[in-house]
Amino acid sequence: MLEVKNIEKYYGSRNNVTKALDRVSFQVEDGDFLVIMGASGSGKTTLLNCISTIDTVSAGDILLDGVNIAELSVADLARFRREKLGFVFQDFNLLDTLTIEENIGLALSLNHQDPDTVKRKVEEMAGKLGILDILGKFPYQVSGGQKQRAAVARAMVAGQTLLLADEPTGALDSKASKNLLEILSQMNRKLGGTILMVTHDAYSASYAGRILFLKDGRIFNELVRGERTRAVFYHEILDVLALLGGDVSDVI
Repeated sequence: MLEVKNIEKYYGSRNNVTKALDRVSFQVEDGDFLVIMGASGSGKTTLLNCISTIDTVSAGDILLDGVNIAELSVADLARFRREKLGFVFQDFNLLDTLTIEENIGLALSLNHQDPDTVKRKVEEMAGKLGILDILGKFPYQVSGGQKQRAAVARAMVAGQTLLLADEPTGALDSKASKNLLEILSQMNRKLGGTILMVTHDAYSASYAGRILFLKDGRIFNELVRGERTRAVFYHEILDVLALLGGDVSDVI
């Protein structure tokens, strides 16, 4: 589904250049749950920004469903982003003036789908995420966990190919974080959703099937969970984070 090929990203001027990504390559298959981890400054956020089309690469290629996003026009890129990519960020990004139902269905409405179809798809996704009872409320009237579920519903309601999550549990308490991670895991295992998540947190990362660790803009290590329990996988993640250098608590 997703192919990242030898991408590089530079910032700065000729006399002061910072290389944020250094020949990063990997693939994401349909139905994967991939996590990107690394200390601050490792390049993980830059990598997510390039994949999400928020930023552009300096060299290399990023292909999603065979389409090279670097070759798309501005208009095609906007449509591609709406149709192919779902976004979940830690600050929710819900619009306060719209109800939860309207927030979830916003991308569908922007794609000019008829109101009945929008309503049906929103209710179907809200039912899967357990938030049917709050569709008529506004974001300020619901809890942080419910806001995050709404954000996930919005990210997936249009049938997007890839869900991108940037520290999705960062603004949640431990209970709400666990609930959200269970939801993402369920969407991945039972609904076949493909997820790419950036996180500092080893506990959150342990829900994934595969983890890439970045250091100084390069892939430092990779873990695949396989048939191991999440508890065993969690401790393996901590071991790799320790190898990245410094206090593990600074990374997680």
